[in-house]
Amino acid sequence: MRKTIANILILDDNSEILIAAKMLLKRHFETVNTHTNPKKVIEYLSQNTVDVVLLDMNFRLGFEDGKEGIFWFKEIKRISPYTQVILMTSFGNVETAVEGIKLGAIDYILKPWNNEALVETVKTAVKQTRKKLTTLEESTADQQVYLGIAPSIQKVYTMANRVAVTDVNTLILGENGTGKYVLAKYIHDHSPRKDQPFIHVDLGSLNENLFESELFGYAKGAFTDAKQDTEGRFEAANGGTIFLDEIGNVPLHLQAKLLQVIQSKSVIRLGESKQRAVDIRIITATNTDIEKEVNDKMFREDLYYRINTVVLNLPPLRERKEDIIPLVNFFIEQYATKYNRNISSINKDTFEALQQYDWKGNIRELENRIERAMILAETDQLVLSNFGISAIMVEQSDTEENTLQDMERLSIIKALEKNQGNISQTADELGLSRAALYRRLEKYNIKNDY
Repeated sequence: MRKTIANILILDDNSEILIAAKMLLKRHFETVNTHTNPKKVIEYLSQNTVDVVLLDMNFRLGFEDGKEGIFWFKEIKRISPYTQVILMTSFGNVETAVEGIKLGAIDYILKPWNNEALVETVKTAVKQTRKKLTTLEESTADQQVYLGIAPSIQKVYTMANRVAVTDVNTLILGENGTGKYVLAKYIHDHSPRKDQPFIHVDLGSLNENLFESELFGYAKGAFTDAKQDTEGRFEAANGGTIFLDEIGNVPLHLQAKLLQVIQSKSVIRLGESKQRAVDIRIITATNTDIEKEVNDKMFREDLYYRINTVVLNLPPLRERKEDIIPLVNFFIEQYATKYNRNISSINKDTFEALQQYDWKGNIRELENRIERAMILAETDQLVLSNFGISAIMVEQSDTEENTLQDMERLSIIKALEKNQGNISQTADELGLSRAALYRRLEKYNIKNDY
């Protein structure tokens, strides 16, 4: 039986429930994770794409009214609006579960559950998630993109315009939520291949067992349920662009297969020996420190040099604060149209707070919080609480950011002094590559006059 490609997350404080649910669902879905602490799950959701969350309604002894489940349901939808949530409850909490359905949960299941019914419920939820994401991609395909006025981001897109007219392999670096997909799509849309396919592959969520069949395709009879010849993502991108997202997450033993395809511009389907040429442009991206991965022998050096002919480094939102308010206005306009809201303004204090906030989730977090604000606003003016941000959160993020940046700047200056301005020795002492050190010298405006 071929498993459904999906990321399922089960959240319950009972370890026996988690074990039983995982054993069942692992037979049908590629990725199944479990957790007992809902606070940790919020962080996980901000960094990973999750199709379905199975959420228990109660987490603390003595609190069995299901209100905790409703609270965490709202938090999950705030962080990841397109993730479907299935509530898990006992018979006595059905009324609260129904309340969750009214708020947007796709379904609820009673414990103990019927195995067949649970699997079908999760499959339905996965289909709904994929349908929503597909609709979102289609609706935003021709949508205007705000590039930014900050010098750091303008520099990136100036280089992207030069890169776009060529077929050079391009590596995009940047934290989660900085807009790596948007930049890759921008390059494709401004290239001679713009009328051909743009295929996005999230390598981070691709199961190892399906790596070859998904990317390179398979022949009829190559494995159970392979009922017909099927092309992979590389062949689907023929004539256009393939965007290999999160390439830093590819296991070492699979990197050689990827390297061979990138070098030869040809694929061999699983179960075949015939090479099939593909005419594609290759763009890759990662949020990892890939140079460090190479130095630690966790990423193949030959693959790294094959994909990084040109490197584009997207700055985090906290380093381009002049773009925060234009981005806020950009997304407000989009969601005002989507939700038919007449929001005319944001008060001055809220604007200042949004500029000071750390935005650890970058543009993705900003967009999610604005969508939340547009839905929850009770008047035609947005206030800070609509964004799910408190004044204390702003103060803490501002203090943390300044403290960490001050510490890093000071450590670089001290290392330069110690090594009398020798870049190689300073980089080695700090555990950085020369290129990474030069980026930090520019970031902190440090002059090497030693």
